[in-house]
Parts: sequence; C-alpha cells; structure tokens
Amino acid sequence: MSITILGLGPGDPQALTLEARDEIANATEIFLRTREHPTVAALPKHLRVHSFDHLYEKWDSFDAIYSAIADDIVKRGAKRAVLYAVPGHPLFGETSVQKILAQARDKNIPTRVVAGLSFVDAACAALALDPLARGLQVSDATDLAQQHFPQLDPDQPALVGQLYSRAVASDCKLTLLVLFPPEHAITLIDAAGTPEQRIVNLPLAELDHSEHWATNEDRATIKDRPYLMTTLYVPPLPRPSSFDALAEIVAHLRSPSGCPWDREQTHQSLRGNFLEDAYEVMEALDEDDMPHLREELGDLMLHILLQTQIAQESGEFLLTDVVAEIAAKLVRRHPHVFGDVQVSGTADIIANWEMIKQAEKAGKPKKKASMPRGLPALVLAKKVARKKKEAREIREIAAQVEKLKRAKNREKALGEILYEIAAYAAAKGIDAESALRTVARERMNHD
Repeated sequence: MSITILGLGPGDPQALTLEARDEIANATEIFLRTREHPTVAALPKHLRVHSFDHLYEKWDSFDAIYSAIADDIVKRGAKRAVLYAVPGHPLFGETSVQKILAQARDKNIPTRVVAGLSFVDAACAALALDPLARGLQVSDATDLAQQHFPQLDPDQPALVGQLYSRAVASDCKLTLLVLFPPEHAITLIDAAGTPEQRIVNLPLAELDHSEHWATNEDRATIKDRPYLMTTLYVPPLPRPSSFDALAEIVAHLRSPSGCPWDREQTHQSLRGNFLEDAYEVMEALDEDDMPHLREELGDLMLHILLQTQIAQESGEFLLTDVVAEIAAKLVRRHPHVFGDVQVSGTADIIANWEMIKQAEKAGKPKKKASMPRGLPALVLAKKVARKKKEAREIREIAAQVEKLKRAKNREKALGEILYEIAAYAAAKGIDAESALRTVARERMNHD
C-alpha cells in the first residue's frame, strides 16, 4: 500500500534522473497522466503502461479531470504499490499530484515523490537565465488567463508554463496587457529541453497571432495538440514600474540615509499638500488631460505611501493592513459579484451597498460625525440630502430664490437655496460640484 509519484522531466529521455530510471526499471506497471510526452516512447518495453488521456475527452474542466485521476490513483494505492508519472517535476504545476498527496495524507497512505527536471529548469537553460539573480516569477497559463489583473511584478522576469493553445495565449495576452505595453518583447519556448526545442521572439500584442499556433487550429482535444510544452517568458519592464518599487523608494526617503525633508513629515504636515494634489487631479479630469492625470494620480499615490510609511514607523498600521481592509470591503460590498446575491439593476446594487454599510457600522463605536465635515460645501450638501432623503421640486426652489430678495439674512437664505439645489441634483443623479465647476470653467475661458 503506497503511491510513488515520478517526474518524467521536460521531454528528453536523457534528462530522466538516476532515481527515476531506477524506479522505472524496477516497476512492472506505470500510470501516466498523459502519453503526450516524448519520454513515454523511451520507457522500457516490459512496463504495462496506462494513461488517463481518455479523461480529457470525457470531462470539460481540468479540475474534474485531475480529481478523477487522483481518485483512481488513491483507490489503487490503498490496495497496493502504485507508480504514477507526470511530465516535468511532480510538484511544478501538477494539480493532480497535489490532489493525490492531499487524499493520501487523509487516508494515511504512504507517498514518495521522485523529482524530475521541471519546465523551469529547461526554460532557464534555453534562455541562459539565472532565476535567483533575476528574481524569477513562475505562473500557470490557465491561472493567468483567468485573472483580471496579473498577479505578477512587472519589475521581475516571469515564466508562464502550460501555454497549450491559442485560446489560452489570447486570454493571457489580454491579462498581461494590463501591466505591459503591446510592444513589450516576449519569448515563446517550445519543447524546452528536447531536440525539438524552438525559441520565438515577438511583441506581446502578437502572442496569440504567432504561426506557432497554426497547427493547433484543427485539433479538437487537449491531448491531440502537439504544443503541450510551450512556455512564455516575460522580461521585466525597462524601468521600475511596480507598486513595490515605489514603496521601496518612499521607505528609502524616510530612512536615516534618505531625505531630511521627507523624514521630517508627519501625518498632519502632509494634509495641505494632499488636498492640493487632490484638486490637481480634479483639474486634470476637468481638462480631460490624460498625461496630466497620470502625473497627478502618481502624486496622490505618493501621499498614500507616505502616510502608510509614517504609520508603519509609528506602529499604527501597515500598508498591507490598508490594502487588506479595502480589498475585504470591496468583496463584502459586492455580493452580486463575489457571492450568490442576485440583483436586477443598479438600484438593487446601491440598496445592498447601503444595507451592508449600515451593518458594518452597527459593530463599530459610534462616531461624532457621520461624514467628513471638511468636504466641499456642495459635496457635503449632497451627502446630507441623500442621507435625509430631502429633495424639493424645482418650482419650490425657484420660489425660494424670489424670497431671497426680501430675506433679512441673505447669506443663510442663499445657503438654503444652494442646499436645495444640491439636494435636487442628487435626487436627479447630477453631481452639483462637477456641474458648477464645468460652468465656472467655461465662463472663465470666455473671458
């Protein structure tokens, strides 16, 4: 009763480890995740060879396929010694192996992993790349293809394994374009570590248009595709561009070897500049000036990192606390996206948001003010009016304007009118602050 999991290496039979050779030589039977691997043809003739290729035809999802493989191997391993072999290294991108190990652990079935050269070893050899010197990242193409934002650091090189089709390549490209420009140079490595190894350099925008995928077009199933061993190499961007790189610069500026001005700053001393930069963002938006907006958003990001760095140094909170809190809040307040709540439109979404928000507040100490009092007047009026659900008809507002002429306290009367206008705008879905800014800027430009 045992399970031995063996790595077949990247493809060349000569790359099998001595331990793997001995294990295969002493076995009489072997189970393969797939026969679609060059080393399989070189297996000893005395072996009875079984494969799970038929499951790729039966099931639509990889998870179902790998679960079925794991169930089968564990069931056999509970009765006798079983040898299961996979491409590459058993612990690199082999979901079936992880499922087998987890089930075997629960059932107290002894397991042993026989290492093999991984696609990472073969790709690094093909690229003459030192993974430790460059901080190499490793990702799975099927995972990357499903991400909306790539979980990669653009300042470090990355290898993306198991890029098995044009469709997956297309999805990976769309994800990578969130971080990298279309012209970013990438490399495809096909059949790395075998005599058929091929390297193709191309821009990211052409990843799914390469002739590399041409022979896949008429292939109906995963196991029929010839390019199951394609790896994508994504080099880093030419200049520091990650959030981590900016955080490191800010931390350096605040360090003893940094800048005296930055070291002197406190939470309170940065308040004025923060507000000024926020208004400069508004100005860039008013002008619809994207280069200006890009610059000003960077300034705002700097403020956030400075504030969190100061907090970290004072033991108040960490940058990771800030990110974790807003990430959890977004997931919590979007149950229609991250949960099973059904909505019929935006009104339902807003209602759910307010209900969740109120539930969150119920478990926290009550604050003196329910909203920031330092907001611009029209923004504050909009928030108060929404909370109180106040909104007059436009004719009632017009009547108040007439009363302004006879009012003793014209400042208060005007304030009442402006409040009513802000409330009316909020009820109609109009942002009074933006509306007033637009008209004021138009008038300013006419002078």
